[in-house]
Amino acid sequence: MLRLVLLFLLAFAIPAAADVWTFETPSENIQCSVGEDFEVLSDIHCTIIERSGPPAAPRPTDCGLDWGHAFYMKEEGPAELLCETLDRNKDGFDRAEYGVTGEFGGFTCQSSRKGLECRNRDGHGFFLSRARQSIF
Repeated sequence: MLRLVLLFLLAFAIPAAADVWTFETPSENIQCSVGEDFEVLSDIHCTIIERSGPPAAPRPTDCGLDWGHAFYMKEEGPAELLCETLDRNKDGFDRAEYGVTGEFGGFTCQSSRKGLECRNRDGHGFFLSRARQSIF
């Protein structure tokens, strides 16, 4: 039993090698997670739960899951759409009020009544709103 307690204490005494931030828009329709790792590039993953209009890119022929809801990019390089099951979780995210600009890892995201725009250090990014989603 003592060994188990010591292992538990040691596991949590080691400093974390990464940080994760989560945030959502006031409508709770767009949710993002940003991971910052000190050894590799940071990344951001945003999900738009309810959307209308065409997706930001055509569906790949090999995509058998949800398409047009999940956006991903690293702090360098282009943004992309992901083929993955839509997660409709609406719990545990910090609120990014409209008019707020946040900087995390290598990203800058701005929340507005028009939608959420996120850019990386290279200027690549995406814009998400219920009516329109785009990658640039």
